[in-house]
Amino acid sequence: MHNSEQNQTFGHSERQEHPPWDFEHLPNVGLTLTLTAQHTPDRVAVAAPKSGQPARCSEDRPLEYDRITFGQLDAASNQVALGVQKMGVTPGTRLALMVPPGIEFVKMVFGLFKAGVTVILIDPGMGRKNMIGCLAEAKPDGIVGIKRAHLARWLFRRRFPKCKQNVVVGRWPGCVSSRSFDRLDSAQFQPAKNATQEDEAAIIFTTGSTGPPKGVLYRHRNFIQQAAQIRDYFQIQPGSTDVSGFPLFALFNTAMGTTTVFPQMDATRPADVYPPNIIDAVNQFDADQSFGSPALWNTVSTWCESNQVKLPGIKRILSAGAPVPPDVLQRVRSIIADDGDAFTPYGATEALPVACNSASVVLNETAEKTRTGFGTCVGHKFERIDWRVIEISDEPLAQVSQTKEVPAGTIGELMVRGPAVTDRYVTRTSANADHKVTDGDTFWHRMGDLGYLDDQNRFWFCGRKNHRITTANGPMYTIPCEGIINSHPKVYRSALVGVTPGNGVEANEDGSNQIVAAARKLKSPVMVIEPYRKDWPETEAAREQFLSELQQLALAHEATQPIAQFLFRQSLPVDIRHNSKIFREQLGPWAEKQLP
Repeated sequence: MHNSEQNQTFGHSERQEHPPWDFEHLPNVGLTLTLTAQHTPDRVAVAAPKSGQPARCSEDRPLEYDRITFGQLDAASNQVALGVQKMGVTPGTRLALMVPPGIEFVKMVFGLFKAGVTVILIDPGMGRKNMIGCLAEAKPDGIVGIKRAHLARWLFRRRFPKCKQNVVVGRWPGCVSSRSFDRLDSAQFQPAKNATQEDEAAIIFTTGSTGPPKGVLYRHRNFIQQAAQIRDYFQIQPGSTDVSGFPLFALFNTAMGTTTVFPQMDATRPADVYPPNIIDAVNQFDADQSFGSPALWNTVSTWCESNQVKLPGIKRILSAGAPVPPDVLQRVRSIIADDGDAFTPYGATEALPVACNSASVVLNETAEKTRTGFGTCVGHKFERIDWRVIEISDEPLAQVSQTKEVPAGTIGELMVRGPAVTDRYVTRTSANADHKVTDGDTFWHRMGDLGYLDDQNRFWFCGRKNHRITTANGPMYTIPCEGIINSHPKVYRSALVGVTPGNGVEANEDGSNQIVAAARKLKSPVMVIEPYRKDWPETEAAREQFLSELQQLALAHEATQPIAQFLFRQSLPVDIRHNSKIFREQLGPWAEKQLP
């Protein structure tokens, strides 16, 4: 079924334009696929590289893709829904989905949604230890996955006592084969009549960049509102084609009538993508849009610039997961359509989307302020989002009356409210008290991000709350300081961390020493530098020259004047999902060991 190309359309040349359709009334996000299939049954829904091919395409051998239309995908997902129902799966059952990105992944996701399953989505790139830990905390009733997933379930079976309803892609002892679903009559599937948008849809885990990953509960309302707001903000029309470097974005594409093309890449290592594979996918499918992390687009845009390659059909680049450096935005703008733009949606696993900025605004207006210590402007909020910046607190705030809004221009803590914002964690549930603030019949989510609103009501991100450094001279914030240091032409990225000064010994005015720094949690700021590979200081003289330039740059700006120590590191530790969020918690202890 997936290989049939008869009556399948994709790309600009064959695009069948349709006005956006209303899916906001649907009770289940899985039914957005059914609605799309009714409007564009013969259009390609998902394309993915055929198995058994080389990891890299070449000029004389482009990659071959499997394809499935929206009509075929809807029928196949109905078979999945019907199949798990015949197994005894009922609405609210928790099933972990462990299938690689591709046609099978999208088919399974929508089939499980339609059946009312709470789908546990685990990022395999978080590492085996974290993955097993997150799965165990989510307490799945079964696993839908490839054979390797079921091997892990068997090896760690004591941690998964409830896993009784298991489906395997292929064959595995004690599991129902997903192939058996293909024989079912898709027309027999009937959506639950009592389903509502408040039903549980999924558990998705945070990246763990500021602590252990937390399981976030998504309701069908959250997914539907996310898709609607993304569609409306970017004016995405049915008939677009997206080369997706982030698998979950395929869920939104399907609701909007957008074709999803999965490129040949390791989704857990977007920074290491082979750029011609992205270009091959864009060209073969005449794509007009692409979603990828800042690390992915740094790699692709650098390659394109070096090889004088352009992607003139691309009108829209979306990049999220961490602040996107202005130089990356500049390169991306230079390789896409002249009337195209790059966008940087801002949000979190718990609340997405919140705000957005464009490369045009960044390059023409805000980048210079970022380079001089103002932070990163993430833009205006989405229409259905409310936001406030409140005084920074490390304590739980149960009621909105306990918060105090700060004036524009004052750095504080951002909290948001809206229909796309998730309402609770279902693992690490103690975090609910730290992040959820009741306000009558509604609630606010504390983002854990610091920054300020400007006179245009745009939010300027200044770093994570957990990453701020309390020094003897006052607080220091990561993103403003790093923005200054990153303006050095040899610096790829940097990270501000705090180390304990003098092993916790601090001099009083009378000359006596007391061990007070640890008690006050005072830290000394250290900047860890990851240079561009070509600019790594190989000699002691080059190192001293580089350090001198960094020190002069720091002294020229008030925000960075307290930084006296700089350390070089070949690469900074980053998250698996986007390869962009820096794990500063790992760098602090490392920096202390490097200093005398």
